[in-house]
Amino acid sequence: MKNINDLWARAAEVLASSMSQVSFDVWIKTLVPLCAVNKKLILVTPSISSQVLINKNYIETIRSAVLRFSGLFPDANSQTAFPEIDGVEIVTDAQKDEFILPADFDGAAIAAALEKREDDSSVFVPKYTFENFVEAPSNDFVLAAAVAVAKNPGGRHNPLFIHGGVGLGKTHLMHAIGNYIREHFPSMKVVCVPTEKFTNELIDSIRNNRDSRDFREKYRTADVLMLDDVQFLSGKSGTQDAVFHTFNDLHQAGKQIILTSDKPPKEIALLEERLSSRFAWGLTGNIQPPDHETRVAILKKKALQEKYNVDPVVINFIADKIDSNVREMEGLLSRVIFYSTLVGKPADSLALANEALKDYIDNKSDSVNAGDIIDACCNFFRVGKADITGKKKNREIVEPRQIAIYLITEMLSLPLVSIGQLFGGRDHTTVMHARDKISEKIKSDPKTKATVVNIRTYISDVKKALV
Repeated sequence: MKNINDLWARAAEVLASSMSQVSFDVWIKTLVPLCAVNKKLILVTPSISSQVLINKNYIETIRSAVLRFSGLFPDANSQTAFPEIDGVEIVTDAQKDEFILPADFDGAAIAAALEKREDDSSVFVPKYTFENFVEAPSNDFVLAAAVAVAKNPGGRHNPLFIHGGVGLGKTHLMHAIGNYIREHFPSMKVVCVPTEKFTNELIDSIRNNRDSRDFREKYRTADVLMLDDVQFLSGKSGTQDAVFHTFNDLHQAGKQIILTSDKPPKEIALLEERLSSRFAWGLTGNIQPPDHETRVAILKKKALQEKYNVDPVVINFIADKIDSNVREMEGLLSRVIFYSTLVGKPADSLALANEALKDYIDNKSDSVNAGDIIDACCNFFRVGKADITGKKKNREIVEPRQIAIYLITEMLSLPLVSIGQLFGGRDHTTVMHARDKISEKIKSDPKTKATVVNIRTYISDVKKALV
């Protein structure tokens, strides 16, 4: 029943377009089709906790998406239609053997799929495409460069170095290039990782005495290598040396290299000259903050993509509040929509927008910092700061940690990588998972919602008392 992979691929496309990006990335993208048993598509998820959450929140949505395509695919051994599927079941890795029919079992294929799911460095956000990127005078040069590289990887513009402030679209363009190459050059090996992950993999390889050939094989055999946030190479001599040799091998082989940073190569502190000069060999482009008209256009496109019903007066109100960080601006739009759903009123008035963004307006990010939020969570839950920012995974620590991460993402405009560093160097995907989990619990669990509200009130009261 090999065509369950085709069936699931089609269903996943539907889910990606109908769900929030974070929910899809955390809960749906990790699912792997296993087999079809008794007219049920069996999907494998990594853990019991994810199995429970998916069954609670997403199973009907998944089933509906699968049923749209059930019966449309030819069987692997004949021209007949794929057997009818009328249900979906989520199982864990530990349970999967119970659902595999002997005739269907291909252990190597399943193992390879599960391994790929756990360590796929080249998964690109489907919504990040060139079509969804709002072109403006502040970014038109960089957009044109990105399109040129996507159409001719390894050509004239190598490396492509994109720099600009937080939340201006660097990662969007990188993923757009990846999505384009995946569609038009499917045989190419594309590796896309944050620089912090590159560093962690290098350290892990050294610490565990692993054969460094595996590390080299992953990166030096790429047709396209994308390193996000290379400013984090600053001061890391070992990682810089690994990047230097990887860069040389790929560039000499005519392979495409794409880099992003919050500043141009020459301005990255403690970056070796041999790297900063190489980073500037190809084409360097800067994304500038968008003007008011562009911010409005971005918000309108975001509302259209997410199927938000927002009055233009609210769009303009939000565009006036943010002048540099597109990601933060989109976050304010999401906050207004969430609040309008919560109170059961349409997002069509300045009064509602003011109420939804009251905390943002009253408490600018310079009056509350991440330390304030972590301290508040520690005091509320009566746990130590070393515990909440450390490696402990017991329930008494995990919940306060996740709520602290959620509040930092809501109240501040810090990059996910920077937030991860505050909590023991955790990966940005862990930060996304914590944020999304608390966001979902707020909608369904009154206790969690009350806890978050109380902590935010506590933070505000403490700040006012200090004024």
